[in-house]
Amino acid sequence: MTDAARPPSRRLTGRCLCGTVCYQVADAFEYAMNCHCNDCRRATGSAFKPFAGIRREHLAIAAGGDATLIYGDASAAHDVHCRHCGSLLFSVVREGAYAHVTMGTLVDAPSIRPSMHLFVASKAPWHDITDDLPQHARFPGE
Repeated sequence: MTDAARPPSRRLTGRCLCGTVCYQVADAFEYAMNCHCNDCRRATGSAFKPFAGIRREHLAIAAGGDATLIYGDASAAHDVHCRHCGSLLFSVVREGAYAHVTMGTLVDAPSIRPSMHLFVASKAPWHDITDDLPQHARFPGE
């Protein structure tokens, strides 16, 4: 295995609100963003969803796998929640190749920080974005 293909040794822990479901993920996120789309706002109950993207093989459920609830198509894009407390832990996206980890469920601080806001055209009207991160109406380039 080459150094580029080897996952980093630093592992982060994440968990749901009730602590039933725990996961571990490499601190090797490729991107992080704040999504303001309607779906992310509804899934989190918040103004936006801060998430960090990583290849799916770098994330593993460490405990409580039998307590997960899949919302969506389990063989395609879907969200993974705790079936007891409802916490949204991560979303499986990009044809199953990536996980979007909800940064609020991380116990350990990741080395990455969100770099932009997405879908600000549909952001909550009661929320004002007050940082200097770039804002995109949809995805960058759309």
